[in-house]
Amino acid sequence: MVVQRMAEPEIALTGEGDLSPPAMTMSGGAAALVRTVLPRPASDRAAAITRGVRRMMAERGQQGIVEFCLANGRRADLLCLSDKGEVTIVEVKSSVADFRADHKWQDYLEFCDCFYFAVSDDFPQELIPAECGLIVADAFGAEILRNGPVAPLPGARRKTLMVRIAQAAMARLHRLEDPAKGL
Repeated sequence: MVVQRMAEPEIALTGEGDLSPPAMTMSGGAAALVRTVLPRPASDRAAAITRGVRRMMAERGQQGIVEFCLANGRRADLLCLSDKGEVTIVEVKSSVADFRADHKWQDYLEFCDCFYFAVSDDFPQELIPAECGLIVADAFGAEILRNGPVAPLPGARRKTLMVRIAQAAMARLHRLEDPAKGL
């Protein structure tokens, strides 16, 4: 039996400033354009802030995963993991209305070592609780204005969280590598 290999998908960004997930095109004559479905922030403004924060965190040695579902059912806007296993959750607020409508941020604290709010430079920073870290970001970068307090996770919770992060990241990577599977 002869097995024909399909050409590997080529990732093609739809534009330098485009914040949407990359489009996937199949080379080798396939005419279909497959749009990869990955979690994404709710608005373009939130996506821009998230992108800037992810860039800054990566420069600091922490990789992030967006829209990560926690064991309590809450969805963290950005969960970052350091090479030492430290977990940082960043809650992105794209407007004052978004901030005022959201009272669930304290539900994230039991799932991270450190917690931050990330906002744009025109957000009134005095609204952010003093006991939380504060990041100001745009689509191209971010700056930590106030460090969040560090409260180390218990070992058992950290281990469980690490497994869930790895599973989620691998599932997302699989969807990119094998979009026809529809996982």
